[in-house]
Amino acid sequence: MIKKQFLKSKPVCKATFSLPLEAAPEAKTVALVGDFNNWNVAEGIEMKKQKGEFKAVVELESGKEYQFRYLVDGQSWVNDWAADDYISTPFGVDNSVVSALN
Repeated sequence: MIKKQFLKSKPVCKATFSLPLEAAPEAKTVALVGDFNNWNVAEGIEMKKQKGEFKAVVELESGKEYQFRYLVDGQSWVNDWAADDYISTPFGVDNSVVSALN
């Protein structure tokens, strides 16, 4: 699930990404990877485990859409169950999409 807050002071969408533990029950670590960090796994945004889910807050430039996925334990990819959209990739999987369109 993704909660969004558009800031009035600057063209930024503050997005809170949440992955429920049931999506990755054995996960020790979850990283958020996507267009916003050039799909660089080494620079994945670490998600904090809290109250039955992994969470991370990211500031996204407004007016764009971003593809992303969650990387669980550095090995398996998981999509967001409540993403704004999904896009097929040349690799035979779908990426989640978050819209920062205001």
